[in-house]
Amino acid sequence: MTIPPHLGAAGMESLAANQGEAMKHSRRKELEGQYEDLLREFGPGLSRLVASYETQVHVREDLLQDIRLALWTALPGFRGECSLRTFIYRIAHNRGLSHAYGRRRRLPEADEPGEIIDPKSDPESSAIENARQARLARAVRSLPLAYRQVITMTLESLPHVEIALVLGISENNVAVRLNRARILLREKLGTPK
Repeated sequence: MTIPPHLGAAGMESLAANQGEAMKHSRRKELEGQYEDLLREFGPGLSRLVASYETQVHVREDLLQDIRLALWTALPGFRGECSLRTFIYRIAHNRGLSHAYGRRRRLPEADEPGEIIDPKSDPESSAIENARQARLARAVRSLPLAYRQVITMTLESLPHVEIALVLGISENNVAVRLNRARILLREKLGTPK
């Protein structure tokens, strides 16, 4: 790019500032698009992960919003050293842990009803499916946190290697926790092995 000689030092500074602003705007638009894509792809999984940490709908919404904000803040620093899915679940896991350890003790409240999966199906099937999902969600939430984490991520189809990266443990430890979580879930749900 050639700079016209009549601009002088002040003109060159102004031109550089305008180019810098244009680059910032372009980068921000790129990040916004990537962020929206992430929420579209991983939003439902993050909602289910949040539900494993909290039973109250309004508190779940706050926790999910906190995770979304943390994702937006961390996204510019993503270096590609792990998969994007691992990066996202690691952030969600850390926020979930902060929530679980930081919340004040409160009286247990009744679980909120599950979401309707398919509004087109008959009411009886929907009710049965909602009851089954609510029962499973209660059983998962009753597990110790270490087991709850691995079972929730497994239900989100994360492989052992990614769960290990998210939790900062070995793949063998993931397998052991998952096995113990399944045993406890079978006991709580009263299902045979």
